[in-house]
Amino acid sequence: MKRRDFVCAAMTGAAAIGAPALARVSMREYPRALLVDVHGEPLHVRDLRSETNYVFQYPYAATPCFLLRLRAAVVRDPTDTAVDAAWPGGIGPDRTLVAFSAICAHKLAYPTRDVSFIRYQREPSPTSDGRVIHCCADHSVYDPARAGRVMAGPAPQPLAAVLLEHDAGRDELHAVGTAGPEQFARFFAQYEMKLTLEYGSVQKARAPVRDTTVVRELASYCRNTIQC
Repeated sequence: MKRRDFVCAAMTGAAAIGAPALARVSMREYPRALLVDVHGEPLHVRDLRSETNYVFQYPYAATPCFLLRLRAAVVRDPTDTAVDAAWPGGIGPDRTLVAFSAICAHKLAYPTRDVSFIRYQREPSPTSDGRVIHCCADHSVYDPARAGRVMAGPAPQPLAAVLLEHDAGRDELHAVGTAGPEQFARFFAQYEMKLTLEYGSVQKARAPVRDTTVVRELASYCRNTIQC
């Protein structure tokens, strides 16, 4: 893995007229992986349904991510200091595709084969507005249209964004890295025993995803999705 963590400083005079004086760029490059369907065929953007939870593993075998096609184009505001400058916003032909680590930044709840407390929630609920990523374990709420930033709840930091590339000619997607704060070290430490039982060893759970990664709907990946 190559790390490219750097800080871009604006001119002091720019800060005086309201532009951000400092914007952190936290980008990490991982092996490039083609997103494929359950049959191993390249996933096409045109086949993705709007506001539907899709799950894939990246950048490690045991770390799940959400792939979302939001209802409207996502354009990053370059003056928004709450959003990591390495995050490009939405990609794809209509700029609606985003992806995030599905590991909650609070207590590391994540989608398993049995249950998921975290998911994209289209409709409003008594505990959050709609069109958010909501973790029902402790009601941390994230904004997928603003780089996964925290909107409510106890989460101390945003979700890590997964960086995607879209091949317009082939209509194919590749995962290439992450932007923003990661939770992977904590995740593997906290779930070491569980992942060992599931994958055979922590080493296998931590194996980097290479070449391809399978995308499934959350409804078929997970038996029970908690609503709140």
